[in-house]
Formats: sequence, structure tokens, C-alpha cells
Amino acid sequence: MRVLEQQVAEQSEPRVKMLSGASVTFAGRILMNSFANVRRVNNVDNPQFVLPDPAGVTAPRGAGMSMRQSRLRMLYRGLPSGFGPDISGEVDVDFYGGQVSSSGGRTFPLLRLRTATAVLRWSGADVMIGQAPPLISALNPETPAAIGTPAFATAGNLWLWLPQVRAGVHSGGDVRLRFDAAVLAPTSGDPAAAFDTDNDLAERTMRPFLQARVSVSTADPSADARRDVGCGIHQGWLRPVSELESSFAVACDVFLDLTGALELRGEAFSGQALRGLGGGGIGQNFDLLGNPLRTTGGWGQLNYARDDRLRLGAGCGADHPRNAGVRRRNDACAVHASIAPLTGLLVGAELRRIRTGYPTGRYTNDHVTLALGWGF
Repeated sequence: MRVLEQQVAEQSEPRVKMLSGASVTFAGRILMNSFANVRRVNNVDNPQFVLPDPAGVTAPRGAGMSMRQSRLRMLYRGLPSGFGPDISGEVDVDFYGGQVSSSGGRTFPLLRLRTATAVLRWSGADVMIGQAPPLISALNPETPAAIGTPAFATAGNLWLWLPQVRAGVHSGGDVRLRFDAAVLAPTSGDPAAAFDTDNDLAERTMRPFLQARVSVSTADPSADARRDVGCGIHQGWLRPVSELESSFAVACDVFLDLTGALELRGEAFSGQALRGLGGGGIGQNFDLLGNPLRTTGGWGQLNYARDDRLRLGAGCGADHPRNAGVRRRNDACAVHASIAPLTGLLVGAELRRIRTGYPTGRYTNDHVTLALGWGF
């Protein structure tokens, strides 16, 4: 009897113990994407823009499979206390950090940190420290096919996760007014070397990125309806040679629960030299003459959900630079559907059309993704 009691006590203890006593939850999704493209693109399993055809060469088609968009998450919450803020946060990683240079290719993906945050909350204010989406463009489209890089990146969606310190205050009541400000890591979006790194064009300024946002939100607890509208401003600097160049943007976003099953979400922005925020200007900071690339973009999506088992959606995004860069225009539209026939199981598909303009013409790619995953 004593042995049985000891075994029961051992099994009832938590498997993971934190020195601070915080509660920890692990979650994730094993996701396999089968994909196909009819033209050359910048990234075959989750493309953002189309590449021009080499002179005299027919654009190759291709199809494949990838596990790179699988994710692992750890969520934690500090012990409640009678004084001080509530503490919570998460660490989110995937395998979209690239591939090991080998014959295995995409079957040897690299682990990548997506977000890692610690949040302190009071009754009317909060502070966040960590790596997270830009304050002015935290919303993303929903899709089972674009996890490693959000949908409509370089086609109207600013998204790149950046280290930052963010603080916000908000009012109470059914209609909540909120103001946030953030100091973010400066980045020009230039690729880094495999081992040795150097200061990029934004880090050379020795100035952080600065952002602020004002929003109004409402929530109906009985209907679980969410409505949020906000606008923000971004200011950064780049130093391509000796003179400072401004990275600037104004952005607005909206999330509306139209009915119990239908939602509308989207963003729009206008600014210049925005590659560092996730590919603004179709991944370009400067035009062909070396001037900051001015651009306007945005995206919108309408989604339908039924009992958390069936989800349908359609949307489009566009990024239209106003002065001539290597890439002149990028438009993308996508429709997606997913079902969850069993707890944790996901079966989904997306059809995405991307059209990218160059001085030599416009090139169109049709991308098809079939997704099969299991969440835990």
C-alpha cells in the first residue's frame, strides 16, 4: 500500500518544475507542407515575390514537401501576488531559419527564434520586453500555408519580429482607448553572414527605431466579439554612406468580428526605406539612384469560422513603390481552407497568386500548398 501511495504521489507531481514557481505550458504543431510553383520565386515553400526569367530560359516548374513551418511554444505565468504586476510571457520557435548546406537541403532545417517576450501587467498599464512584431503592424493574415513568413509579406504586410521594449496604458470600460510606445532594435533588413556579422545600415546610425500607436477596441463578452482599430507611426534611420536617411511610416490596422463566424482584418501603410520592418518596398530600402524608396501598401482578408473545425478565408495584398527600384510592384491574392476533423489534427490548403513587376515586365506565379499537421 505504501508503495502504491508513493507511485501515485510521484505521478501527480508536475513534470517541469520552475525555480520561481511559475506555471509553464508547452504547445506546438508538427506541420508538413506540400507545395508547387509554376515559375521561379524567392522561396519555393512559402514565396513572397516572383523572380524574372533568365534571358532565353523558360521558367521552371517545381513541387516538393517541407517540415520547416513546424512550431514549438512555451508559455509561462508567474505566481499571483497581492502586490506588483502579473507576469507572463512566451518563447516561440520554428524550423524556418534556413537549411544546412548539404545534399539534404530542406530536410535539414535550422531552428529559429520567432518571438520571446516577458510582459508585466497592472490594472491599466503594461510593459513588454522581448522580441515581437512591430508595434505599428502586429496583425497578420490567417492561413495554414504561411507560418514561417506571414502571408502577404513584401505585398503589403510589415511583420518582422524585432527586439524591443514596449509600454502601454489603456482606459477601462466596454470601449477601451489605448496608447503604446516602443523602442526597437534598428535593422535595415540586410542579410547577415553565416558566422561573422557587421553593423548594418541602421545599426551604423547608433539610433534605435521608435514607434507609437493609438487604438480603440471594444469587446462583447457574451458574443466573444472583438473589434479593434488603430494607427501608428514609425521613425528610424539608415546610414548608407555618411549622410543619415530616414526610415519612416504611418500605418493603420483593423480587426472586426462582423458576426459570430465572420471576421475582417487588414492593414495599410505609407512610408519609405521599410525593408527592415519585414520587406516593405518589396524588400528594398533604396531606388536605383540610391534615394530612399517611397512606397504604399496594405492587405485585407475576410475569414469564416464554424465551430473551430472549418475555416475559410480570402484576401489580397499589394506593395507599390512610388520611385523606381529593381522590383516595381508586387501583388498577391490567396484563398485558404482548413478543417480539424479530430482534436489537434489540421488539414488545410491554400492557392496563392503572386505578380511581381520589373523593368523587363511583370511575372506571375501560382503557388499551391497542402498542409497536414497535428497540434499538441
